[in-house]
Amino acid sequence: MIPLTTTARRSLLEAITHWWGEFSLQTKLLAAATLVVSLLMTGLTFFSLNGIQQEARMGDTRYARDLGLLLASNVVPLAAQGHDRELARVTEDFWRTSRSLRYIFYADPEGVIYLGIPISRADSGSDLLLNRRLELPSDLQQRPQNPLIRQHLTPDGLVTDVFVPMLDGDRYLGVMALGVNPNEAGLASAALTRDVTVAVFVSIWVLVILGAVFNALTITRPVKELLKGVRAVAEGEFGTRIALPMGGELGELLTGFNNMATRLQAYDAANIEELTAAQIKQQSLIATMADGALLLDKSGNVVLSNPTARRLFRWEGRNLENVELLRLLPDSLSMELQEPLEQMLCGKRDNAELRCAMGEPARTLRLVLQAVRDGSGESLKGIAVTVQDLTREVELNAAQSRFISNVSHELRTPLFNIKSYVETLHDMWEDLNDEQRQEFLFTANSETDRLTRLVNDVLDLSRLESDRVWSFEPMELDTAIEQTLRSYRLNAQDKGVALELDLAVGLPRVRGNYDMMLQVFDNLVGNALKFTAPGGMVHLRAYPWPDTCPVVQGDNSSPLPRIRVEIADSGSGIGEDDCRQVFERFFRVENAVHTEAGTGLGLSIVRGILDKHGTQAKIVSELGTGTTFWFELPLEQSDGDEVMLSKINKNLA
Repeated sequence: MIPLTTTARRSLLEAITHWWGEFSLQTKLLAAATLVVSLLMTGLTFFSLNGIQQEARMGDTRYARDLGLLLASNVVPLAAQGHDRELARVTEDFWRTSRSLRYIFYADPEGVIYLGIPISRADSGSDLLLNRRLELPSDLQQRPQNPLIRQHLTPDGLVTDVFVPMLDGDRYLGVMALGVNPNEAGLASAALTRDVTVAVFVSIWVLVILGAVFNALTITRPVKELLKGVRAVAEGEFGTRIALPMGGELGELLTGFNNMATRLQAYDAANIEELTAAQIKQQSLIATMADGALLLDKSGNVVLSNPTARRLFRWEGRNLENVELLRLLPDSLSMELQEPLEQMLCGKRDNAELRCAMGEPARTLRLVLQAVRDGSGESLKGIAVTVQDLTREVELNAAQSRFISNVSHELRTPLFNIKSYVETLHDMWEDLNDEQRQEFLFTANSETDRLTRLVNDVLDLSRLESDRVWSFEPMELDTAIEQTLRSYRLNAQDKGVALELDLAVGLPRVRGNYDMMLQVFDNLVGNALKFTAPGGMVHLRAYPWPDTCPVVQGDNSSPLPRIRVEIADSGSGIGEDDCRQVFERFFRVENAVHTEAGTGLGLSIVRGILDKHGTQAKIVSELGTGTTFWFELPLEQSDGDEVMLSKINKNLA
């Protein structure tokens, strides 16, 4: 037999433990009761068999003793007188008359056997003497009525040996030994008793096993199947059925379970559509939230995330389910969030709030954590995380702070200059000559104009950023451009800058606000003149865009025609980095390149006005070459304008 290894023994033990654990408590108790009854019956059976065997042995022993004492009483006188032949004859007759005797022999006081049947014959002369010696207890001759009896097993069966001391008065003559076969009747009775006992024991065993099997088939199995069915229904498997052909109360119980499962399945099917609709509504609500939303389980792993959260943390296309939140976040944010999150998972707090900056470009995020508990409020089910993008709010606050700071600075400078010159005039009027007084008044007047322009620009920006509703009507764009050029023509002549105008013939009307467009042209043309050196040129151009795109009603294959306006100059130009910031408030290119003064709000106003018109200004510039601003305005949607634009396109072609 191959010995089992430690691993094999452990596996076998685990398998037995698992197998035993699958049984119910009732089955285990039944098995234990069966084992106890079996052990009890086994003990009673072996006790009975042992008693029967002991009784059979005692009967054989008594019979052998009596037979030995009877023969000894008959042969002792012959042995005492030395009649060996007579002794042999009597012994042979006695041996022949008793079928239970196996052998008879005699030994002298020294234990040497001198006569034996069937070992030797008495009439064979020297054959009566045998060269064998018996080793017997020394006290045997002192108890003639209590012979030595023992049993031994031979090839022919069990034999009872009886050793009877022969005494003639006080003289010890030797020992007579008999071999007695067991009593056949006693043996048959003992065998019958043993067989009956074994049969009864086996019958009891069979009855117990049949009872256990019957119990398993009629009670244990249905109860076990019913238990499995109840567990399945409790887990939501309403299609579970128990198909066992049972009658009686157990059959009614199984039928009732199947009916209950059928009703639950019908109820579940009736409500599944409503539950699905509610779930879709919840998912849609979460998916369309402007803020990011995350749901964590009680271990801190992500269960649900909406598209906004994925976009804010750049998790698009990643599988986030059952992944720890701290492993998904950047290291800086993960370190800040670790402590409050662990406290909430441990139940030390129910909410937390965190604001941090992350990403490139930097974004400001606000994370609000709220514990989700069960109805009793004791068990933690998860954590809801709301992620708000405060980048725009922070930028607006910073822009507001910069705006207030810049406006304060811009207001303080002209006010300080005005106050200084006015105080000087007031205190030293008599000490100043007319030329000095005139110079001081001119400076104060210039600073006042500068202050007025700044205030007007700020008011213009404020109106553009307000909720005011602006009116847009069809307007003649060439009229506004020509009015602007008339305003700046004298300034251009004084500075030696040429103003050129290139308008397409019969420009169609655009939809816009005339006053606001005048302000756009005023700012752009004014800036172009300001940064163009004498001998330079400022060029204005307006034309349909695309140049040769005919207007076809309902044709979606080509872009809609618009009017493009370009203001180009041959001035000093703007650097590439400054082009990105030129439309910001209070940004002045002259701080880095130019020397002309300004409020830095003109192009911000241009951007705001064009935003109201649904377009935006573009810029292209090169240092030392010049700058070009352009924008596009939508046409007034009318049949007459479309026909006119078609004619213009034909003329241009």
